[in-house]
Amino acid sequence: MSPLDWLPDHVIAGTLKKSNSCFHLSMNLSIREWTEADIDLIIDYFSNASEEALLEMGAEKSKLPERSKWYELLQLEVSKIDAEKNVFYFIWLLDDQPIGHSNINDIKLGDHAFMHLHLWLTDKRKSGIGSAFVKLCIRQFFERFQLKTLYCEPYAHNPAPAAALKKLGFELIGQYEGFPGILTFKQLVSKYELTKETFEKVEWPPLKQT
Repeated sequence: MSPLDWLPDHVIAGTLKKSNSCFHLSMNLSIREWTEADIDLIIDYFSNASEEALLEMGAEKSKLPERSKWYELLQLEVSKIDAEKNVFYFIWLLDDQPIGHSNINDIKLGDHAFMHLHLWLTDKRKSGIGSAFVKLCIRQFFERFQLKTLYCEPYAHNPAPAAALKKLGFELIGQYEGFPGILTFKQLVSKYELTKETFEKVEWPPLKQT
């Protein structure tokens, strides 16, 4: 098995390299650490989403924070040192243009965090590039925050995340009724787990620094 076999056939892969704070998966796909300039993009993704789109992810408009308060909260987080962060984002780039993000919250440094993933462009969904971006983010989440376990808790009635998470190596460990996030309504939640041990058994592209 090639270390790049997890990429869709139509994604042209190259060597995984690091350039400053940006990790490249190919000539076209890369991720970078978020900055304050990304906060409006993140908020816009949720604020501009249709009711139907929010429902699919288990969220609702009435739960979205007031924009200025939301901005201030994220602005505070982006400036914290890693040991104090509650939230951390990687921005997904296609041809150097932001098209999505993956983030973790409830971060317990050296132990665990909860992962979320969002592809902003609807026409790119189901193309396979989301999984490629997430795999790149997972490596960095584990290494940067010295995590033992990553959890992900999607809305149980949305089949898309379930299929993607299983392909990424996550294991379904249970379901519960509740509120998995501040933007969500009460729902049936599927809880998935990916341990560092499982992660290390997966063949990943080599990380080379330039």
